[in-house]
Order: sequence, then structure tokens, then C-alpha cells
Amino acid sequence: MRVPAHSVCTAIRDDIVAGVHERGGRLTEEVLARRYGVSRVPVREALRTLEAEGFVVTRRHAGACVAEPTAQEAADLLEMRLLLEPLGAARAAQRRTEAHLKVLRGLVRLGQERARSGGSGELRSLGGWFHETLAQASGSPSLASMLTQLRHKIAWMYAVDAPQSPLDSWAEHGAIVDAVARGDGERARAVTALHAERATGAHRLRLSGGAERVRTSQHAVNTTGRRY
Repeated sequence: MRVPAHSVCTAIRDDIVAGVHERGGRLTEEVLARRYGVSRVPVREALRTLEAEGFVVTRRHAGACVAEPTAQEAADLLEMRLLLEPLGAARAAQRRTEAHLKVLRGLVRLGQERARSGGSGELRSLGGWFHETLAQASGSPSLASMLTQLRHKIAWMYAVDAPQSPLDSWAEHGAIVDAVARGDGERARAVTALHAERATGAHRLRLSGGAERVRTSQHAVNTTGRRY
């Protein structure tokens, strides 16, 4: 598996999220360099970046290892998303470009078509693309970067059930775009907050063994009564 040197960080992160590298497992530069077909230099740089992002920890006598997040840390990520996504939507209402609106409207149309035809396999990726574009439309690279990292970590720590009513979910996406298009920041914030709140209930903490284990903390995670 050969990847460009500048893409090593993305490749390792994707494999961590997918469970290829198990939580707590060692990440040796030599093995990773061989796996991705690169030298140890980009691997070393990637591990530093992933440690800053919270995917990797450095342990005495063990070196770089995949982090082992607690249930409370996982719950905190969902709370952070509940705060930051509405903020991003409110800023997008003031800073979006016509190009952003064109992409967002196109994604809503496509999502609604796939929801009506039962094309559930594409809906998750379309939803991710929608929220990525909405974050970019905020005009704040730092906020967009934080939201991207949150999505990666949430995908790592949680399994997500398909929405009970995909059409309702995409109707909410459409309402967000309408508010952003009108420049109504408060409406965009409110609709996005409601959508994010409902989305949380579909997230199931990965608690089983192997790649789906998340080390528990003293605090329980309450995600009942919500859906994505």
C-alpha cells in the first residue's frame, strides 16, 4: 500500500478510525513506513500531528501508541459539536459565497433523491460532505478545521445508526441552507442546533472488544432520546 508522503497522516488517521490500528496498540515507525510504502520521516511527522489531534499518545518504554479515549471524553466531543456546528452555520449565513450555496443546494437535492429511492449507502457520505461544506462556508478556517477533527474523532468513537426517517433529516438540511441563503444567522443557528441535537441519539459508543472497544470512565454517557 503506497501512499504519497504528504498523505501518510490521513492514511494512518483513517486506519485508526476504521479500527485497523487498535486502541492502545503500538505504532512503530518501521512497520508503518513499510505498510504505507514511505520512509520513516513522513511517518514520524504524521505521528506528531496525530498526537496533537488526540489520536496518538507517546508512552514511556512503548513509544507511539493509539490513544484510548474514555467514555466521558467521547461524550465531550458530542457536546462540542452541539456548540460548534450551530456557530458555524450562523457564520455561514453571513459569509457564504454563491459557490457554497450551489454545492449545499445540490447536496440537499441529491440527498433527498437518495432518501426517496432508498439509497441509504450514499446518505452518510453525502451528509458528511454537506457538513464539511457548511463549515467551510463559515469563512473561518480554524473553526472548519476543529469541526473536521471532531467528525473524525466521533466516527472513531461511535457507531452511527441510519436515521429512522432520512427524508426528515434531509428536510432539516434543506432548512439550514434556506436560512444560510437568506443571511439569517439566528435561524441558521437554531435549525442547526436542533438538527445536531437530534443527530446525537443515533451515536452508539463502541464498547465491545477489539477495534470497537472504548475504555470507560467514571462518568456515564447519556445519549437517549435523540436520533441522526
